[in-house]
Amino acid sequence: MIHPNMDLPFLEALGQGGLVGDGAMGSLLYERGVFVNRNFDEVNLSQPELIYRIHREYMEAGAHVLETNTYGANRVRLERHGLAAKTIEINRAGVHVARQVADGAAYVAGSMGPSGLTLHDILTRKNELFDAYAEQATILVSEGCDALFIETFHLPDELEIAVRACRSTTPIPVIAHIAPDLDGTIHGGMAPRDLAHAAAAWGASAIGANCAGPALLFELVKEMLDGPLPVTAIPNAGTPNNIEDRLIYLATPENFGVFARRFFQAGIKLVGGCCGTNPAHIARVSAASRMLTQHTRPVISFPSRAQFKQPLPVNQRSNFGAKLGKQFVISVEVNPSQGLSLAKPLQAAQMLTDAGADVINIADGPRATVRMSNLALAVHFERELGIEVILHVCCRDHNLLGLQAGVLGAHSLGIRNLVVITGDPPKIGDYPDATAVYDVDSIGLLRILHGYNCGVDPAGKSMDQTKFVLATGAEPAAHDYEREILRLRQKVEAGANLIMTQPVYSGAQLDRFLRDTEDLNTPILVGILPLASYKNAEFIHNHIPGMTIPEDIHERMRKAGKGEAGQREGVAIAIEALMSVKDRVAGTYIMPPLGRYDMAVEIIEAVRGQVL
Repeated sequence: MIHPNMDLPFLEALGQGGLVGDGAMGSLLYERGVFVNRNFDEVNLSQPELIYRIHREYMEAGAHVLETNTYGANRVRLERHGLAAKTIEINRAGVHVARQVADGAAYVAGSMGPSGLTLHDILTRKNELFDAYAEQATILVSEGCDALFIETFHLPDELEIAVRACRSTTPIPVIAHIAPDLDGTIHGGMAPRDLAHAAAAWGASAIGANCAGPALLFELVKEMLDGPLPVTAIPNAGTPNNIEDRLIYLATPENFGVFARRFFQAGIKLVGGCCGTNPAHIARVSAASRMLTQHTRPVISFPSRAQFKQPLPVNQRSNFGAKLGKQFVISVEVNPSQGLSLAKPLQAAQMLTDAGADVINIADGPRATVRMSNLALAVHFERELGIEVILHVCCRDHNLLGLQAGVLGAHSLGIRNLVVITGDPPKIGDYPDATAVYDVDSIGLLRILHGYNCGVDPAGKSMDQTKFVLATGAEPAAHDYEREILRLRQKVEAGANLIMTQPVYSGAQLDRFLRDTEDLNTPILVGILPLASYKNAEFIHNHIPGMTIPEDIHERMRKAGKGEAGQREGVAIAIEALMSVKDRVAGTYIMPPLGRYDMAVEIIEAVRGQVL
């Protein structure tokens, strides 16, 4: 996949974000018959066609950056293999084969690894190491690298030597990566933020970390975001397990893709793969990049505002719209079961509305899983039970024509409330090879639907005005909070009438969000996902992007344990959270965990008893 910003210098493209690095080289060489008694860098000379194939596979998986197979090709390290005399030849060959594959459609980064010396030897041979890194950098740059990736340096002292050596000989970008210790900290105790500032002083163009599992690496690099440089991350395929004296990486590509999304959302500019990763992992990173950046979405022109009629007031578009701002409204999510049966969702919807829910939300292929059309279920709810619904509309599965046909059809069937979302990428669901469309994101679709409400379509043609209440999502705990608020403002400007948040467990995060959105004058339904157990809390905190569980909530769930006690505590936490903000929001959006609708009923009854 060609990155749309390939005409930019590497550092400018990095600044725009969404760059996808390649994956491990050494583990693939080993899998393909290059045993550990050989020097992997020398394979550039003896088997260049093998290096070519691996680069090609990563590029076909979606990598925007190919790293040269020169990780151990500094003179000091090559000496141990009797290859010091071939330093120039090995490095030149490594760049040559990577550039052959890239062919102007990917950046080439010169890979530079550590010497392998102890700290004592590093300090006593400092000048020799400086010269060795400067020599390697000179060769890599002279052969046409777009950047230098200094990686897997466990010792900040040696990382400084390498960065200063590179900067002394070349003006191209130098990206410095630290490799954390097993506990996720930097050797010697340096704080990640301090390392970011130090690297800038040394002359690095960006800072990052590599060679640790995604969860550990995420905690480290997000602290680097407070520094002055762009941040990159190149995690392993999870933390290795020692099985029969072999290091085995148990993380799946799907799991790796979930973390890639989390990295990009936090503001990490480039994500690649280190030990144990392969092209399947990078394909998942590429999918996360496509979903979370604007790179692949076509420009869609919209009619001028002069063509628009005034839309109906929100309180005249639906019964639910009439309640907004007049009373504390409660929405609960009920999704189609897998298969054809309607029994469980119909029973759940009736039970929830009997308890006091105002409206039922129905997601559109949540977590990229295949379910019955949410529109079909919505029609059953409204016609058989007389229950009003909010229909999620996901930009992932339909092109621009299909999206418009779907929402117009929904309007003709009586659906008046929509939640517009961009949607999870297919790579995290049951069909990872399904094509994600994303002709527009949620902002673009909101503009289209607002146009419908004003009697004009995207092509500028007049039409009957629709009566949609348009909701949009927001993540108060987003790691890139400034970007989240900016996009939320764009969504409201595009036509959103209602904000529905992701679940929030931190009172401080929610308070910040409510303060920062007060000027939007847009009703907010605060998201509530009651925790079912301590294990459930751990999973949400570690694996669901945009959702964090504060330590005090962790501890409450740990003490409560599992089973009924855990569920009771989860419900209590949810009720406390709602009561603390009930006077500042228009209502709540409850997401029952794992189909446990009885927990939602308890919350509804408690809230109704206190706000009516």
